Amino acid sequence: MSGSLLEAAIELAKVTGDVALEHYRRHHRGERLTVEVKADGSPVSSADRSAELAARAFIERYFPTDGVLGEELGEHRPGAPRRWCIDPIDGTKSFLAGAPLWGSLVALVEGEHVLAGASYFPVTGELIAAVPGGGCVTAGVPVGASSIADLAQAVVVTTDERFPDAPECAGPWRELAARARVARTWGDCFGYYLVATGRAELMTDGKLSPWDAACFLPIIEESGGVFSDWDGRRTAFGRGVIATNTPLAGALRRALGVPEGGAPT
Repeated sequence: MSGSLLEAAIELAKVTGDVALEHYRRHHRGERLTVEVKADGSPVSSADRSAELAARAFIERYFPTDGVLGEELGEHRPGAPRRWCIDPIDGTKSFLAGAPLWGSLVALVEGEHVLAGASYFPVTGELIAAVPGGGCVTAGVPVGASSIADLAQAVVVTTDERFPDAPECAGPWRELAARARVARTWGDCFGYYLVATGRAELMTDGKLSPWDAACFLPIIEESGGVFSDWDGRRTAFGRGVIATNTPLAGALRRALGVPEGGAPT
C-alpha cells in the first residue's frame, strides 16, 4: 500500500468493519453467531475474531514489520517500534443487540504516542480519522468540536451510567448528568464521534484498554477538543477517557472530580 498513515488507518478500519458488518447482517437475519463470555465478563463473538483476523492479514501484507495489539487475539511482534491497536468491534453488546452504534477502531502507536487513528461505523456508513497536525476528517471533510461554553446547554454521553468497570465514576457522572441539558448512554465509540463532530460536549468511560481509546486521542484533539484520562493526563493508556470540547473542558472535568492541576491545557 502507498499513501499516508491517515489513508492506511482509514483503509484498515474499513477492512475490519466490513467483515464485521457481514456477520452483523447475518446475525440479525437469524444466522446466530457463536458467542462466548471472556474472563472479564464481556462477550466475544465469532464476528469479533473474524474481523480482527482480517485486520491482521492487512497489516501483515502492508506493514510486515509493525506489531499488533488486538482485543481478541493479543499481541504480535511485541518488540516492534510501532504497533497497531485494533478493536474489531467496539460495542459488542450493541452489536449483538442489533443497535447500530458499534464501530471498528484502529490506531498506529509508537510507544504511547499515537501516529494515526480511525473509527468506522459500518451500519451508518460513517468514518472519522485523524493524524496529529493533520486535522480531523469524516468523508474527506474537516470536522470540529462544538463551541458551547455553558454546562447547562451541554450534551453529555457515556456508555453505561452504572460504570460497572469503574464504579467510583458513577456518582460524579450522575451529578454532572443532572446539570446538563441532555444526558445519554449507550455511547461506546459513537459517543467520541459525537464529540469530535460537535454534536456532544462530553463522552466518557471509566475504564478502557488502549485498543478502545488510542484512535480517539488524535481524533478528539484534531477536531479542537480535549482528551484526557480520569486523572487529567493526556494519554490513551491511563484510567479511562474524558473527551470534551474545549470551552467546557475545565468545567466538565471539575464536575467529574478530575484532580486540580491534572487537567490538560
